[in-house]
Amino acid sequence: MKNLAGLMKQASQMQAKMEEMQAGLATIEVEGTAGAGMVAVTLTGKGDLKRVRIDPKLADPAETEMLEDLIVAAHAEARRHLEARTAEEMQKVTGGLNLPPGMKLPF
Repeated sequence: MKNLAGLMKQASQMQAKMEEMQAGLATIEVEGTAGAGMVAVTLTGKGDLKRVRIDPKLADPAETEMLEDLIVAAHAEARRHLEARTAEEMQKVTGGLNLPPGMKLPF
């Protein structure tokens, strides 16, 4: 019975750390760039698009398709940065606990 109480205490502590981590992630911003930095996209820790910066040299109507592609590429890079940062923070909370593939916390 002692082991169960200890396990419940650990689970409660982990849940508190998870909530703290999620609150911390909500305050971060990550940036992704494309086209040698000519397009930059900023995402919040929750994955919301906050800002798009475009070099004025790209504001040529004839280059609209390229600009659209660069925005998508910058967004994809920012998402990768965010996922890496989230995974890093999760490792801190779980203490290196290896979760089965596809299983993400919080559930």
